[in-house]
Amino acid sequence: MNHIPDWLFEFHGHKCPFVVIGYRMGLLAMERLDVGRTRNFEMYVFSELGIGHPQSCLQDGIQASTSATFGKGQMHRLNFGKVAVVFYYPGKIPLRIILKNEFNEILSSHEFFKYRQQGLEPSEVPENITNDIVEIVKDASNPELFLVKDLPLFKYQPVVSSYNKAQCEICGEHVFERYLRRKNGKLVCIPCSEYLNNEKTIYLPLK
Repeated sequence: MNHIPDWLFEFHGHKCPFVVIGYRMGLLAMERLDVGRTRNFEMYVFSELGIGHPQSCLQDGIQASTSATFGKGQMHRLNFGKVAVVFYYPGKIPLRIILKNEFNEILSSHEFFKYRQQGLEPSEVPENITNDIVEIVKDASNPELFLVKDLPLFKYQPVVSSYNKAQCEICGEHVFERYLRRKNGKLVCIPCSEYLNNEKTIYLPLK
């Protein structure tokens, strides 16, 4: 059985199989890349998941095991709707780790997801059922869980950090320079510009 720390579930907010899958995916990536947890900005993670499906919990597991976090700008979501993740570490051959279809089908048929499909939240599923599916994930071997592919042609150039900022000439709030837009001759923030990617965007009032 693979050891999963209890604090993982506290961090995530509930106990579920996919946060464990993500945790193990991160451990496997570090093992294959021969690196440790990222203290600063060494590793970048590209999740192919999207929104609106329970598998996205694995992203918290990856952040927990690798410390490649969203807050440090190391976790990116590609919104492909696939249970696959790319791990990039400069100087190493990038990896793509995919949850095997066969194992995903095993999980999908478990009683845990029958409760989820009825509208119950993960924390509302009976504890014995949750524990059972989590143990299934813990007990599985890496070859049972994952397909790993090298991506020698994958390239990524991290954004260079900048401390430069200015005041929006409409709302007066500070905005980092790369996010300034020009509107009627003024340098403004994105909400005040009313445009994002050339499409009109509705924003909630900020004050």
